[in-house]
Amino acid sequence: MQIATRPANSSSEILAHLPRIGGVIPMYVDGEWRLAAGGATRELYDPANGQPIASIAEATEADVEAAIAAARKAFDEGPWAAMNAADRAALLFRVADAIDARRDEFSRIDTLNNGKPLRETQYDAIDAANCFRYYAGLATKPHGQTFDVPAPSQTFTVREPIGVCGQIVPWNYPLLMATWKLAPALAAGNVCILKPSELTPLSTIALATIFDELEFPPGTINVVPGPGATVGHALASSMLVDKIAFTGGTKTGRSIMQAATSNLKKISLELGGKSPNVVFADADFETAVDYALFGIFANAGQVCSAGSRLVVERSLRDRFVERLVERAQNIRVGDGFDPQTEMGPIISPLHRERVEAYIATGVEEGAKLLCGGERLGGPLAAGNFIAPTIFDGTSPNMRIVKEEIFGPVLVIQTFDDEAEAIAIANDTVYGLAGAVFTGDIAKAHRVIRKLRAGITWINTYHPTYNEAPWGGYKQSGIGRELGTYGYDAYTEVKQINVNLDVAPSGWFADRRV
Repeated sequence: MQIATRPANSSSEILAHLPRIGGVIPMYVDGEWRLAAGGATRELYDPANGQPIASIAEATEADVEAAIAAARKAFDEGPWAAMNAADRAALLFRVADAIDARRDEFSRIDTLNNGKPLRETQYDAIDAANCFRYYAGLATKPHGQTFDVPAPSQTFTVREPIGVCGQIVPWNYPLLMATWKLAPALAAGNVCILKPSELTPLSTIALATIFDELEFPPGTINVVPGPGATVGHALASSMLVDKIAFTGGTKTGRSIMQAATSNLKKISLELGGKSPNVVFADADFETAVDYALFGIFANAGQVCSAGSRLVVERSLRDRFVERLVERAQNIRVGDGFDPQTEMGPIISPLHRERVEAYIATGVEEGAKLLCGGERLGGPLAAGNFIAPTIFDGTSPNMRIVKEEIFGPVLVIQTFDDEAEAIAIANDTVYGLAGAVFTGDIAKAHRVIRKLRAGITWINTYHPTYNEAPWGGYKQSGIGRELGTYGYDAYTEVKQINVNLDVAPSGWFADRRV
């Protein structure tokens, strides 16, 4: 294990452009920066060293109600929904340009707040700007159909904004997940109340400063940091919110789905995964090893689509696992600000303990721990670091095989033929992602078509594109984000019929004397 440590770094300098009221980073509601009702705050900590980095306003239910009221008024009476698409697009293009201009600031904020290496957060900032550009361009494109009907009627559909959208994003991609939800919703003419993770709200606050500087209409975008039980539940259960979009754990997704029945609001849920990475013996060896590592250890495994189950052909298994373990033990783990760092910390002490509990369970269940499994000490002792961990000798009923760990923990499963590979891959309640590595392209297509997953790859793992839909089968969620699917998810479809032969229908006889 190679350890990378932090160079000189100042959190106050990184966060210099964020607003403050009395030393507290505020929330953004109705076009104004404000503290929480009652003055509630939360202390944020650097996951790499445990040091405090900022105090932020912690929204209460009263704050959520204020944000909902502002958003409701903004949609029902304000200019955003009525604005022509070209003008909305122009503003969203300016948002993209502003993110690009502040790319270094955004990447450093997410590394400070989340812990992931700078090289990852730099990509996130680039993707965030490109996501706004994509949806700015999509806003002015055709969104409807015309129909030939058996009547003298001009019949067509239009897409209209849903209305007030509550959006809840996780801590693993703070800026990017906020962008995935805000960009399509705003492009379609909706107004938004965004709840960032209570652990990683800072880049979302930085994004709100851009909306503020560009003078988006008040109430169009509201950012309310706070716990899910308070803010998330209030958004999901509100009768005044028309749609709820959530990315996070499946258990929480069920709660949101239940709360959303209050007014049968539209829902989008992007939930958990236990995704298979299937490697056949005829795969390009080094490529498959490389992506097996990247699939699980990128962002310290804190990725919903992580390739957390390596499903490898038995004839290749020993050679593949030996090389995989060798490579895993040489991953540079450390502070995200160190340019040598390849894998950062776990987000919080609480989540680190959860991952450690799964590792202990794997050992208790009889799986063979090949590498890792321990909390890293020395210069990293103050942070939430866990070594890249690989288990072999697993069985299908083990918790580490069935349950989402959301950390740098890989489990190995073995198959003998194509049919068994498919059966093992699909043996999960989830269906978010999956990959196949093979030199036989026909076999690759046969297997990928049979994987019950919404996002799949052949001879690669993890690439994500703004242009393509993102979402899963089974208990991995409902609906899709990104691409035209992500735009459509923020629209209602209205049918319009225009009678071209204006005359009485004659359905009821005219019996006037």
